Amino acid sequence: MTDTMIVELGLQAMTIAAKMSAPILLTALAVGFAISLFQSVTQIQEATLSFVPKAAACGAALLFSGNWMLHEMITYTQQLFERIPQLLG
Repeated sequence: MTDTMIVELGLQAMTIAAKMSAPILLTALAVGFAISLFQSVTQIQEATLSFVPKAAACGAALLFSGNWMLHEMITYTQQLFERIPQLLG
């Protein structure tokens, strides 16, 4: 196994990790921004106000994108297992 293969595997792992986390992180970012904007407009400075909507939105994002995430992980794992002989040889 060459250093190029190792860098390629690391890059693929980081890419798939970013793709898997993007829907949930972007949802949390958007909901957090909206709640922060609402709090600044209404001057309600309650720290616990943002938790429940963020949790619900992240759960909904996971529900809607979970099938795609599972498919991507299965595809990546199958491709990785198929490359094992090439990586070891």
